[in-house]
Amino acid sequence: MTSDTHLRRVAVGIPGLEQLTGGGLPANRLTLVAGTAGSGKTIFAAQFLAAGIETAGEPGVFVTFEERPESMRQNLRSLGWDISAYERAGSWLFVDASPRHQVDTVFTGGSYDLSPLTNRIRHAVASTGARRVALDSVGALVGQFDGVAPARQALFHLAGNLERAGVTTVMTGERGDDYGPLTRLGFEEFIADNVVILRNALAGEKRRRTIEVLKLRGGGHRRGEHLFTLLDGQGIVVVPMSVETMDYPTSTRRLSCGVAGLDAMFDGGLFERSLWLVAGSTGSGKSLLATHFVAGGVAAGQRCVLNSFEESHDQLLRNAASWGIELEAMEAGGNLRIVAEAPESASLEDHLQRMKATVDTFRPQRVAIDSLSALQRIATVKSFRDYALELSFYIKRRSMLGLMTHSDRDLITVDPATDLHVSTISDVITLLHYVPVGNELQRGAQVLKMRGSDHDKTIRRFTITGTGMNVGEPFEEVDRLL
Repeated sequence: MTSDTHLRRVAVGIPGLEQLTGGGLPANRLTLVAGTAGSGKTIFAAQFLAAGIETAGEPGVFVTFEERPESMRQNLRSLGWDISAYERAGSWLFVDASPRHQVDTVFTGGSYDLSPLTNRIRHAVASTGARRVALDSVGALVGQFDGVAPARQALFHLAGNLERAGVTTVMTGERGDDYGPLTRLGFEEFIADNVVILRNALAGEKRRRTIEVLKLRGGGHRRGEHLFTLLDGQGIVVVPMSVETMDYPTSTRRLSCGVAGLDAMFDGGLFERSLWLVAGSTGSGKSLLATHFVAGGVAAGQRCVLNSFEESHDQLLRNAASWGIELEAMEAGGNLRIVAEAPESASLEDHLQRMKATVDTFRPQRVAIDSLSALQRIATVKSFRDYALELSFYIKRRSMLGLMTHSDRDLITVDPATDLHVSTISDVITLLHYVPVGNELQRGAQVLKMRGSDHDKTIRRFTITGTGMNVGEPFEEVDRLL
């Protein structure tokens, strides 16, 4: 998507947001950022001003109606913004319009007048040469009026003054519910030229942070909700869902999956740019396959990343050594990076952002994720579906091969309420089975799907020995699978 060439845009300074807005917010216009308590509205407004100072050399004015400047300086410092330093340099100026401030900003009674506040803001803009203004939060301002009509008129007056002052303004507003009315009073969105919604919705005891550009006058924008996260030292980072582009390349070149017997079942190996899904019960060999997968890549001179959400780094090295695979030496050689984290150590959005950053910086040819089911514990169905789709296409665009493991066969489902779409976006699906034979359980591997290629249709025995996975002959007769 490209931005409107007739409308100058202002970069917000939020990574990923420019992709949603087509280049930034329209200059010299008013943007309403609406959200429930704790959704990140104040951070959005502060990040907007900080970006103007740091990247564009544009001073800013922050008008606070609720939180005092002292507490804001302290709270925002953890995100990497030294507001006091900006103030000393004359680049950031607070207008304290909080209820505790001694200067009246609104006169009520027989008439309603925002002239004192407007004059203070205009003076602050003129004295600093500000190009950006943040109003946080408008709900506290209009709540001082006795009725909706005069509050709306006063807000129109303030917005007009800011536009005539030639500044680009971000105004935050409170919502009562993530999916309820857009604003509490119901008119703020009509005054604003642009509307951005921040959500921190609770579903199944899990939170899901999303951002949506609802309205952008004078330019196109991406629709729908997109994941975002709050990171120390960075602030808001948007993870724009880019799967709609489908712009990853394809290839007919075959690459080894790391296990010769499975390569034969794949009719010669996996196609380059393939995404391989391995599903099976606990202990069936999924982590072993992930280890073979990255080891095979390193043996071919490729850079590989192994993301483990079920085992620690040391446990991965120990297990691999028992199969004759020296992951530690591969790490030392610089062609393997192991990232082992507990799913609960961060939000799903944080994990996604970290994995994408690792792909961008390390530039691997193979990426293995073990396992999706562990990450599913911390996510709603919707957020996990978005995560899986975005990460899958991200890997396809930037790596030769991707592998994801999952412990639940039910991911291959037709139930629209729970369908994660992981099976549909996977190019190759391998199922690992337990097969009862007599009075023992044996292991079996089956290629369920392989796009663009013939493949072995049988269930083949495999064993796990000191050399790892060894694929054998097909089962002659299978009565049932566990």
